[in-house]
Amino acid sequence: CRETAFIYAITSAAVTHSVARACSEGSIESCTCDYSHHNREPQMSNMGAVAGVGDWEWGGCSDNIGFGFKFSRDFVDTGERGRTLREKMNLHNNEAGRAHVQAEMRQECKCHGMSGSCTMKTCWMRLNSFRTIGDILKDRFDGASRVMVSNSLRSASVNENTLTNRAGSNNLKTNTNSVGGTGPNSVLSNSIHARGHQQKRVNRYNFQLKPYNPEHKPPGSKDLVYLEPSPGFCERNPRLGIQGTHGRQCNDTSIGVDGCDLMCCGRGYRTQEVTVVERCSCTFHWCCEVKCKLCRAKKIIHTCL
Repeated sequence: CRETAFIYAITSAAVTHSVARACSEGSIESCTCDYSHHNREPQMSNMGAVAGVGDWEWGGCSDNIGFGFKFSRDFVDTGERGRTLREKMNLHNNEAGRAHVQAEMRQECKCHGMSGSCTMKTCWMRLNSFRTIGDILKDRFDGASRVMVSNSLRSASVNENTLTNRAGSNNLKTNTNSVGGTGPNSVLSNSIHARGHQQKRVNRYNFQLKPYNPEHKPPGSKDLVYLEPSPGFCERNPRLGIQGTHGRQCNDTSIGVDGCDLMCCGRGYRTQEVTVVERCSCTFHWCCEVKCKLCRAKKIIHTCL
């Protein structure tokens, strides 16, 4: 169902985000910052006040999205072999979560120069806030697609080669003295045997899901997908642990899920004025106590029928 798709995507995104950020903060010994950008040419100014001086150049400590992406695949996707339709759906949603973490990375810069003239800027790549990624995945949840599987293959998901090369170049640069090491950042991890093993694991992502409705377009790499429709949450269902919405309070001015139109499932709602007792006029007394008065107030509440 849609809810399961969202859980898989947000979990995968959270692991990717946390590990990539922890690498750049030095919290994980087996990875470091992503220095692969440093090999790129600096961007030159079109106006060019001073010949040969770049507008900005790569530097600083970029969040290691390559390592986070790979770790998330190894950790989150361990139990998903991609052999059944449900496993393919789970793999797709896991990839969608990771894809949004990578796509939402932004460039941050710091100015250098006399008296803040910003003659040169040093830039690096930073992850966006996880709140932003969660909001985007929530939008994808609202537009999730029901799918079925086809026999056609698709290319490897979300910049696999880019991420692999980036992680590889970072490992080579930060572990030049650990040729015989066995850690994720050792040169041995970039050997032919390691790449061959990784390529076999990449194959489980080479599938194409097609929409349940043939008139809809196939889901993209960032779309969330589901196999069965969500159960009805309007009526009570003890077997599924669904309490229903009868007697729930709602907001008559909201157009969201807490609004009376959606929460009451079209059954309508009851409006009544009630008197409530609340704490008020609270003051702090030294030391250490908070004393409040009890106040009565009238409120309008709306309850689903």
